[in-house]
Amino acid sequence: MKTNNFPFLKGAAGFALILLLTGCEQPKTLQKFEGYTQGTTYHISFWSSQKNVDAIALQQAVDGELKRLDEQLSNYRDDSAIEKFNATHSTEPQEIGAEIVTLIARTRVVSEASRGCYDLTIKPLFDLWGFKGETLTPPSPEALKTALSQVGFNQLETPDATHLRKRIPNLKVDLSSVGQGYSVGQIAGIFDAQGIDNYLIEIGGELQTRGKKPDNSTWRVALEKPLSGERSMHKIITVDRAEPLAVTTSGTYRHFFDADGKRYSHILDAKTGEPIQHETVSVTVFDNDATTAEIWDTALLCLGREAGIEVANQAGIAALFIEQQGDTFNEFNSTALDALKTVIIK
Repeated sequence: MKTNNFPFLKGAAGFALILLLTGCEQPKTLQKFEGYTQGTTYHISFWSSQKNVDAIALQQAVDGELKRLDEQLSNYRDDSAIEKFNATHSTEPQEIGAEIVTLIARTRVVSEASRGCYDLTIKPLFDLWGFKGETLTPPSPEALKTALSQVGFNQLETPDATHLRKRIPNLKVDLSSVGQGYSVGQIAGIFDAQGIDNYLIEIGGELQTRGKKPDNSTWRVALEKPLSGERSMHKIITVDRAEPLAVTTSGTYRHFFDADGKRYSHILDAKTGEPIQHETVSVTVFDNDATTAEIWDTALLCLGREAGIEVANQAGIAALFIEQQGDTFNEFNSTALDALKTVIIK
């Protein structure tokens, strides 16, 4: 499972998608604003075929919602709702609100589909390996065993729609693998509610599109080549549909440590407690819902291409897997991606 060392949410591969807004853009009608949030940046481009939009008021609404989400979901501020829950050692039900309970329920389903590889309670393992800081500290077998005893979705209960309960006192929940996708979806909801029918919303590389540009051209984004030593374009993704589509990516190539001639990915398998070892370096998921997309991109990357495509096909998830073998990158599509005719990847 992935997480990061930013103040909030998604990490390394989150910025694998680079916004392309060049070419036939019409500055007088395509409005844009951007800002900083959750340890990264956000960029929004939009226009409405139905109404005039006050971009300043809209940005204020966006910034207010992002602030609220940070206060709920951030694992890097002690006063967030999730960190207050993590700080308690009580095994009694704790009030945390319907938003987080619902989000955890959605990730639990994917965790089960990943056969436990993806698990939100992985935080003790992530801290043990040193990925939260700047120094890798490969744990001893004994320390790894102890940390694993503090991990497990089965140790987290949802007594009702607004409460969580730990079955073991040291259990901690890390929402880094889902927060930015969820935030994209929440911001998209603001635009939808205001009748804005054409937009591209991007936070830290996770994005959602709807409609087209003012000249009727499609939204286009670049998928970054999954190399740690450079920033270059690997593929162009063209989204040719009026309905919303989220595109999110998880990868191993931005956040890792090298030690004793071996590379350790920040993607940890919750079953073993160790960094993944397979050759899959990137998974991009396409879905109508940004939260769903981000949950699945992490789970599928944890599984790797061989097991991941099997699970994606069973769940009907449109996913692009990239494997690295030496200097060669090989791409593999799930069945649902092959059938997704409104997305062109070249």
